[in-house]
Amino acid sequence: MTDNWLASWVRSHHDELVAVRRQIHAYPELGFNEHATTDLVRERLIKAGLQPRVLPRGTGLVVDVGSGPRTVAVRADMDALPLADLKDVPYRSTVDGVCHACGHDAHTTIALGTALALADAPDLPGRVRVIFQPAEEKMGGAREVIAAGEMDGVDRVFALHCDPRLKVGQVGIKLGPITAACDLIDVRVLGPGGHTARPHLTVDVVDALARIAVDTPTLLARRADVRARLLLTWGAIQAGDAPNAIPGEGVLKGTLRVLDHAAWAEAEKNFHSIVSDVAAACGATVEVNYERGVPPVINDDTCVQLMRDAVTSELGADAVARTNTSMGGEDFAWYGEHAPLAMARLGVHSDGEMHDIHQGSFDIDERALGVGVQTLTRTALNACAAPHP
Repeated sequence: MTDNWLASWVRSHHDELVAVRRQIHAYPELGFNEHATTDLVRERLIKAGLQPRVLPRGTGLVVDVGSGPRTVAVRADMDALPLADLKDVPYRSTVDGVCHACGHDAHTTIALGTALALADAPDLPGRVRVIFQPAEEKMGGAREVIAAGEMDGVDRVFALHCDPRLKVGQVGIKLGPITAACDLIDVRVLGPGGHTARPHLTVDVVDALARIAVDTPTLLARRADVRARLLLTWGAIQAGDAPNAIPGEGVLKGTLRVLDHAAWAEAEKNFHSIVSDVAAACGATVEVNYERGVPPVINDDTCVQLMRDAVTSELGADAVARTNTSMGGEDFAWYGEHAPLAMARLGVHSDGEMHDIHQGSFDIDERALGVGVQTLTRTALNACAAPHP
């Protein structure tokens, strides 16, 4: 690790970062209700002489550090999940059925540390916009930030996400797609109903459901480039109650995920076409509710190199780790509609049992907070000094 002002800053502020993270963890808030978290971050920024702007809905905030012709952004998400905290720790969630099981408490703390470190930087060659975003889990917070004009004039934007598969001290970096587009699908199949002894006199809704469930994923994938990795997976199927009665209605629910913007743009139209054809072949009527979610996060080459250089200079070349593409969704993708971006994965696992994100047992090795601050702060400094994209 390079012994520079940033490394020294992180060492001297470690206890403060831990205390902030634990307070946020103990008092988690769901999307668009992050009032206490917003107040905590805002008060700390004001104390440092900065001027944060609370977003119009009253949760989430943005602060600019420095000035100049260049603006780069770093983003953290603030909201928790509707899950019970299963950990036996002093900072366990005090809110029943809500906890920070995805690391957003760490993300917020790291972004706060980044803003405070940049405010103390000996030479800041531009403006860094630190975005504390609400409601990532609701897939709506990024659009609130964008609608408020906070991406206007931003050249590049960066983020970290906790990854329990990586050891603390490692940062996973990847070119190209790192998360997938994700859409929600609800298919309702309808028929007149009837007796199972006489399916020829009615529409066999259960058979139609089964054919849609089995055939549609393969047929849909055939309409996309295989490199797009289009994935349709059903999570729920329901029809009927009695073994000798053909029901008049059945439901399929699932998600569609894909790694390519062009394939995502065509996915809804292709899905409607295929499901309608399969249902028609069975004589069934079909109603489709297709809810578009988020685009894929596709890491820009230059942004990735800026992050790689930051990790190498601050933490050493061995800290750069390989990471795989996830088929999970992430609303950080919306910022990519306005500026080149990169998201890296922050190692938070120490010795012992690994607990994955979106589980009530998830926790982090808090040494990762300093690693995150060094990574985002140095990345922002590098990006401010880099040529325009």
